[in-house]
Amino acid sequence: MREVNDHFFKRARREGYRSRAAYKLIEIDDRRRLIGKGDLVIDCGAAPGSWLQVASARVGSRGRVLGIDLKVIAPHGLPDNVTLVEGDTRSTDVLSILGAKADVVISDMAPDTTGIPSVDSQRSYDLNSQALSFAQRHLKPGGTLVLKAFQGEPLNRLKSEIRACFESFKLFKPKSSRSESVEIFVLGFGLLPQS
Repeated sequence: MREVNDHFFKRARREGYRSRAAYKLIEIDDRRRLIGKGDLVIDCGAAPGSWLQVASARVGSRGRVLGIDLKVIAPHGLPDNVTLVEGDTRSTDVLSILGAKADVVISDMAPDTTGIPSVDSQRSYDLNSQALSFAQRHLKPGGTLVLKAFQGEPLNRLKSEIRACFESFKLFKPKSSRSESVEIFVLGFGLLPQS
């Protein structure tokens, strides 16, 4: 029962977040100022919804957050500025929902893991390739992307692909990530105009 003794798990329950992952986005945004008041934010793979909770508070009442996931996301307790879509990012008509391109795309998606590092990092890369393609279609030029990736050889390919699409990128490991976790967040700043 690792979660019972986990500081961030207990804090999430106490503060009303759906999972401890909320603190990862809080730390990333506190350090990098990615989400602003009035922004349009899309959360890819949004279940169970803790990143939606954080993003909706940070965009404020003038902003909007769209959460997309293949899994059902319970709407209870989410503010009015959050829209939920049960579906695939590859086929969701974001423009008809938001009416504009997003300022920020965030993704805490992770594959089902096998325990084989090379397989798990490749599966993570595959998900992130989908999220990067999604961001290229639905982010405004100059927009920001946050992806959770697994460390391993495929991460180098992902970094090269993000470097080609964004003005700059950074890697970030929040303190709220478990020390044994191979996860790392890739932040792309300033989406370049598509040719």
